[in-house]
Amino acid sequence: MNKQDLIGAVADSSGLSKADASKAVEGVFDAITSSLKKGDEVRLVGFGTFSVSKRKASTGRNPRTGETMTIKASTQPKFKAGKGLKDAVN
Repeated sequence: MNKQDLIGAVADSSGLSKADASKAVEGVFDAITSSLKKGDEVRLVGFGTFSVSKRKASTGRNPRTGETMTIKASTQPKFKAGKGLKDAVN
């Protein structure tokens, strides 16, 4: 399922037009993104938790040349599925 499929599914299940469903889906994505940018966690009970983790700088190897290189520190988004989602899938 891609983003357009998700918008179509939301429109069908909620009775909204595709334009309104698109605005709703975009609004959810924007809200989650802005919370993660601030360093906050987004908990959707029964679905899962979006959070941010910090990765330290490390050294690695260039696979082509074998030369060592430094990998800079970064911030990564994470998602941990909740019990309701896990139970629904299994």
